[in-house]
Amino acid sequence: MPENASLNGCIDRIELGFVEREATPRLLMKLSIQLHLAGLSLSNTVSILEIFGVERARSTVHNWVHKADLQPEEGRCPDHVAVDETVIRLNDEQYWLYAAVDPETNELLHTKLEPTRTNVIAYSFFRELREKHDVDDAVFLVDGAKPLNDACRRHGLDFRYERHGNRNSVERVFREVKRRTTSFSNCFSKAEAETANEWLRSFAFAWNQLI
Repeated sequence: MPENASLNGCIDRIELGFVEREATPRLLMKLSIQLHLAGLSLSNTVSILEIFGVERARSTVHNWVHKADLQPEEGRCPDHVAVDETVIRLNDEQYWLYAAVDPETNELLHTKLEPTRTNVIAYSFFRELREKHDVDDAVFLVDGAKPLNDACRRHGLDFRYERHGNRNSVERVFREVKRRTTSFSNCFSKAEAETANEWLRSFAFAWNQLI
């Protein structure tokens, strides 16, 4: 599908039910949300609005993104699921980002940000993933991380150890998230963990529309 068609489709899916009184045209609000989630910094997104004669603060666009409450679609039925965890910096603190990706489509199925890395948290992540998608018959691709392996066993899921191959899809997602949070520190700067989680869900929504 052409990239511009994907962009238009993504814009159409952005709901603005949170808007009560807003002078900005709705199409420009949706465009701003999509451009920022697609990789544009808040400063550059504001500059795009100025081209249309609309002046808004970066914090305004930031609030639009979070209030839109975007999330990836549920109900997927993948044959394989690549699962991994990586460290994300939130202000000066270390958090663990858990992610599940369909390696055949590169779509993000589920993300979660946690302050630590334990067997209990990994088990909870898999439970939420199973609630959102039909993955009980899928083969899970994991690395040597013991919490992930333990969670698969406790849930009775079929899994295999794989460091590369189909697991490259989840590594690609992690690289993009880290690029965004490093380049655009205003995304997670002075943000609460739940705000970061909301941004990650919005990012997953946009990622799935544009890949």
